Amino acid sequence: MTAVVDVHAHCLIAEVEALVAGHAGLAEHRTLEALRNGPESSAVSGAMVMSALPSLTSVQRRLVDMDSAGVDVQVVSPSPSHYHYWADRDLATQVCRAANHAVAGLVTSAPQRLRGLGLVPLQHPELCADMLDHAMGLGLKGVEISSFAPGVELSDERLDPFWARASDTGAVVFLHPFGCSLDQRLDRFYLSNTVGQPVENAVALSHLIFGGVLDRHPGLKVVAAHGGGYLPTYLGRSDHAWQVRPEARGCADPPSSYLHRLWFDSLVHTPEALRALVAAVGADRVLLGSDHPFDMGVTDPVARLDAAGLNAGDRDAIAGGTALKLGLGPRKDS
Repeated sequence: MTAVVDVHAHCLIAEVEALVAGHAGLAEHRTLEALRNGPESSAVSGAMVMSALPSLTSVQRRLVDMDSAGVDVQVVSPSPSHYHYWADRDLATQVCRAANHAVAGLVTSAPQRLRGLGLVPLQHPELCADMLDHAMGLGLKGVEISSFAPGVELSDERLDPFWARASDTGAVVFLHPFGCSLDQRLDRFYLSNTVGQPVENAVALSHLIFGGVLDRHPGLKVVAAHGGGYLPTYLGRSDHAWQVRPEARGCADPPSSYLHRLWFDSLVHTPEALRALVAAVGADRVLLGSDHPFDMGVTDPVARLDAAGLNAGDRDAIAGGTALKLGLGPRKDS
């Protein structure tokens, strides 16, 4: 029986926050985040994180949560709040190294149940390939990145060495936005997350597609959180632009064809949305995701997968079969 693999789960890392404490850049970053989220959502999020702290920091609590959800293997990535893309070269290197070591240590504490992803300093493209090597050298399966960093979009040619290294090593790059560039327009009703995250996924994936990144690096394993946001089921407009607009011809093929060169998690919240995602990208391009243990995630990812009513082959591929093919499944000696 195929193991159930949850590819979208997070941890908090005290060592990272100790490194950035007291820096002026951190205060500026927190001010921006407060503006983006608004006072009401900021207060609710603070209380939510505190309530989730045991699951974010305790291995034993994590394993209990996994058992309750019917998850055999969890791929753990740092909380996106640890990106700290405001940091200078030296501090950014320290942050990524600390995060990579911490996640590797977490995996070591339960090697049959946990896999890990590290961080790279996206704001310093010239450092990303080396930091990917650092993560992979610790036994991690790849790295997690946001949808952009200040002054750096995912189509930025300065990132090509990073994409090349990820392709050559078979690393998984988990695309998980943090912060929305629409800023204060989304500062009420938790729009910063409910609308902002899907927008950021769509923008970031469009940069990978239209910027020719997937053409130049066809071996990339990019997994997009939140089902890829608004992109997968609304690419007809992008295909039309590719046909009629010369500036939209940066990719070799129609944009929709690149859906089959990407992977997406299943965190789209309703059976109808999951069926639509599968119809758009194929079941072999969807992996189980919960966003454990945050409140915008789900505690029952397997039950939600089953509620979509997919055929047995598609269901098993999403539950863990495709994760196994990407190297995210159980250890071979388990």
